[in-house]
Amino acid sequence: TVTQAVITVPAYFNDAQRQATKDAGQIAGLEVLRIINEPTAAALAYGLEKNDGKTIAVYDLGGGTFDVSILEIGDGVFEVKSTNGDTFLGGEDFDSAIVEYLADSFKKKENMDLTQDKLALQRLKEAAEKAKIELSSAQTTEINLPFITARMEGGSTTPLHLVETITRSDLEKMVAKLIERTKEPMKKALADAGLSAKDIDEVVLVGGMTRMPKVREAVKEFFGKEPHTGVNPDEVVAMGAAIQAGVLQGDVKDVLLLDVTPLSLGIETLGGVFTRMIDRNTTIPTKKTQVYSTAEDNQQAVTIRVFQGEREMAADNKLLGQFDLVGIPSAPRGVPQIEVTFDIDANGLVNVSAKDKGTGKEQQIRIQASGGLSDSDIDQMVRDAEKFAEEDKKRRAGAEAKNNADSLVHATEKQLSENGDKIDAELKGQVEAAIAEAKTALESGDTDAINAKTQALTEVAMKMGQAIYEKEQASAGSADGASQEAKPDEDVVDAEFSEVDEDNKG
Repeated sequence: TVTQAVITVPAYFNDAQRQATKDAGQIAGLEVLRIINEPTAAALAYGLEKNDGKTIAVYDLGGGTFDVSILEIGDGVFEVKSTNGDTFLGGEDFDSAIVEYLADSFKKKENMDLTQDKLALQRLKEAAEKAKIELSSAQTTEINLPFITARMEGGSTTPLHLVETITRSDLEKMVAKLIERTKEPMKKALADAGLSAKDIDEVVLVGGMTRMPKVREAVKEFFGKEPHTGVNPDEVVAMGAAIQAGVLQGDVKDVLLLDVTPLSLGIETLGGVFTRMIDRNTTIPTKKTQVYSTAEDNQQAVTIRVFQGEREMAADNKLLGQFDLVGIPSAPRGVPQIEVTFDIDANGLVNVSAKDKGTGKEQQIRIQASGGLSDSDIDQMVRDAEKFAEEDKKRRAGAEAKNNADSLVHATEKQLSENGDKIDAELKGQVEAAIAEAKTALESGDTDAINAKTQALTEVAMKMGQAIYEKEQASAGSADGASQEAKPDEDVVDAEFSEVDEDNKG
C-alpha cells in the first residue's frame, strides 16, 4: 500500500496552489513528504551521476504550461538559479491551432462552422491531438472524420465527411508563433540567473510537446547546442520525484536539492506600498525577519497583510492572507518594534509571524488556499509588473514622498511644541508656515509639490534645531563659567555612557 508521496508541481505554482496540491494528497490518504518543481525534478533525474559541475537549462513544454529553469549541478547539489514561464502556453494551444485550421478548411469547402457543434468540435480536438503526435515522427498524416455533421436540404439530410491531409510543414506554419513565445521566458530566466546562452552546458527537454522536431530545432537555435534527449520527456519528472523520495527516506545519499520561490513575497506598509521581504528566485527553504513600527501615536494594534507578486503597490498584487497583532502598549508612533518574520519551507509553503518586541506578544498565520491563483493569473502578474513598471515606480515614489513628509511634519510639530520657547518669534513663524504648506501639499497629493514643501520644511527645521542647540550651549556655557578650569592635558575627555538603574540609586 502506498502511504507516502513526493508530488511535483509546475514551477510557477504559487503558495495557494501548492497548499491545495498538498491538501489533495492528504485527502487521498497520502502523507505528502515534499512538493518539488517539475523542472527541478527533471534535473534530478538527468544529473544524478554527473558530478563534474554543470549549468543546465530545463525546457518544459507540457500540455497546459511552459516552464524554463536554470540550475547548477555539481557534487550532488542541485541549485535552482532562476525560473520563468508562460502559463498561457502548452500542448492544448498547439491542438487548438490544428482545430482552427481544420474548421476553416471545412467552412471554405462546405460553408458550415464546425466550432458551433459541440460534438463535432470534440471529434476535431481528438483528431488534432492524434495528428500532432503522428507528425512528430511522420512527414504527413491524414485526418478522416466521416459523418462529422449533416446538411438539411429540402427535407432530406445529407451527411458530410471531413478528410484532410496535413504535412509536418503545414503544422510548423500553424504553430510558429506559439514556439516563438517560448523564447522570451528563456531570455528572462537567463537574465535572472545572470547568464547567457553560451554559459549553458546542457539543455534538458521535458513534456510531450518537446518531441516535436520544430520545438527541438528552436531550442537548439536559441542555446546553440543540441538538446539532451537521453531521458523520456514524459517520465523524467516522475523519475526525479522518485529520486527525491529516496533522498528523504535515506535510500539515496549525497544529493541536495535547493529550489526557489517563483514570486516575491512581502507586506503592505504605509501608503499602500508593497515592501518585499523575500524576492522571487530566492532559494528555499528560507527565513527573513525585518522590524517595523506603528504609523500612529498610541496605536495598539497592527494589521499584517501578506502579498505575493511583482508590482510596487500592494493592491496590485495577490493578497495571500492577513492577521492582527493586538495589545501593543500605547507609545508615540515609530517607537514600538514589531518583528515580522517570513518563513518558507522546502515545499514552498509560507508561514508569517509578527511579534511585539516590547511585550513578547506574537501572532502568526500559515497561508492557506483561499481560491488561489490560476496559472494565467500568475503569468499575468509578472506581465503586469513589466507593463506597469514605470507607473508603479511613480506611485511608489508618491507614497514614499507622502510618508517622508508626514513623518517630518509630525517630528517638527513635536519639536516645536517641546522647544518653541527656545527660538525667536520670527523663526517660529517660519516653521509654522512651512508645516502648514507641507500639510496643504499632502492634501493635494501632488508628488512634486510634496517633495518641494518637504525640502523647505527640512531647511527651516534644521534652522530651528540649530537655534535650539545654540540656546542650550549658551545656557550650558554660563553654567560652566563658574566651574573649575580644566588642566591643559585634560582638554579632550573620552566619555563613557552607561545605563543607570534608577531603583538602585541611594
